[in-house]
Amino acid sequence: MSLAHLQPTTLWSIFEKLNACPRPSSHEQKVMSEIAAFCDQHQLHYVYDDIGNMIIRKPATPGMEDRPGIIMQGHVDMVPQKTKNSEHDFINDPIQMYIDGDWVTAKDTTLGADNGIGVAAALAILIEPDLQHGPLEVLLTVDEESGMTGAKHLAPNLLQGSVLLNLDTEDEGELYLGCAGGVDVTAYVPLQKQPVPNNWSAVKVNFSGLRGGHSGLDIDKGRANANLLINQVLANAHAHFGALGFSFSGGTLRNAIARDASVEMVLPADKVAELTSVIETFTETLSQQFQGIESAINGEIQAIPIPSEVWDEATTARVISMLDHCVHGVTKMSEVFDGVVETSNNLAVIETQPEQLVIQCMVRSLNNQGRDELAQQLQQGLSQLGATVECSGEYPGWLPNDESKVLTIMQQAHEELTGAAAKVKVIHAGLECGLLSEHYPHWDMISFGPTIRHAHSPDEKVLIPSVSSFWQLLCKTICMVSEKY
Repeated sequence: MSLAHLQPTTLWSIFEKLNACPRPSSHEQKVMSEIAAFCDQHQLHYVYDDIGNMIIRKPATPGMEDRPGIIMQGHVDMVPQKTKNSEHDFINDPIQMYIDGDWVTAKDTTLGADNGIGVAAALAILIEPDLQHGPLEVLLTVDEESGMTGAKHLAPNLLQGSVLLNLDTEDEGELYLGCAGGVDVTAYVPLQKQPVPNNWSAVKVNFSGLRGGHSGLDIDKGRANANLLINQVLANAHAHFGALGFSFSGGTLRNAIARDASVEMVLPADKVAELTSVIETFTETLSQQFQGIESAINGEIQAIPIPSEVWDEATTARVISMLDHCVHGVTKMSEVFDGVVETSNNLAVIETQPEQLVIQCMVRSLNNQGRDELAQQLQQGLSQLGATVECSGEYPGWLPNDESKVLTIMQQAHEELTGAAAKVKVIHAGLECGLLSEHYPHWDMISFGPTIRHAHSPDEKVLIPSVSSFWQLLCKTICMVSEKY
């Protein structure tokens, strides 16, 4: 479905072109080529740094060359999540968008509004004919969703501006001055195996249909984590029927709450019917427990071929204990910012390899100390249980600057446009601002965006009226920074 009739037309037209280009993290070549063609068409100068980030420049309106340089920043990659039955190929297939009331969403996949709308807005500004402005730059980073690689390795002294507008948050009318940092904690669990006892059967238990969501923005929503549900099933079957596992799979991305998970196990043949009843009851209980939070929790059990060998008793018990130790959810609320999560963990991905089980968690915190303490707690506990654990992909939080001039300007701009005061916040998600400030500590930074819901899940959608409001605020901010900064 075309979005050409939506306002502002230039922004939506560019967003459509971006969504015609598949762009999971580390697969941004097609979209970068599309953006380069856009720049060539409009005679915009652009360069790449060594990691693959793109910097686009537009000279100031004549007579405004001495005004502060403004950098608009976003990331070009997207989270590739889809429903269980979707056959969408994120490497080759365009996103199938459609309008649902006041929302734009996608058929069975993530939409890419995170951060495609922000990127589209920045590009649209560059060709807006009536905008008066100082020197403009657009910084488009790569690989944000899987490790913030582009922001980490941004070349210093390459960008010339002093005011950074990060266009990557998801609530209209909110201005962000700070964000969480994060670190990946990955455990490698050795698997000791044994033959399958006589007269035992093999089954696969699967939970699917959960909402999932962003492991930062949605971590406090009380949503179910499929990895935790499946571990409860394995723990119950092991305790009551002596079941032994041999495969565990759940989640797909470190920064998304697991929507689907499954475990394969063996147990005495005469206990299969009882386990089936247990799972039916457990599924009903979960539906009641998560009523109003999860729209559907599907628990299924099926017979599968008996494997040649399975995890032994000690390994099965160890896996259960380790997953119990990987506390999922909020561990601390901020004492400074009301209602804001300070520290959390996402039990993100579990993968069975031939000789080991891999457990991947993502820890977030508004302060580096909280991030490191929780990561260390996980590392020590998992190590004591027999895993080899590594921490990687560490990135810092972004600390608020109460003396920000761009904040004052944007508050005025928002009030003039809407008659209401903007909300000033910090966010429990990993914006690139923390890393960018390490390369450019003099930047005055702020982050804002339209209303996006359910990012990092196939339910992702963007509110159409909020995109127009976001655009108006962006245009007015650029004008006012050029006049008053």
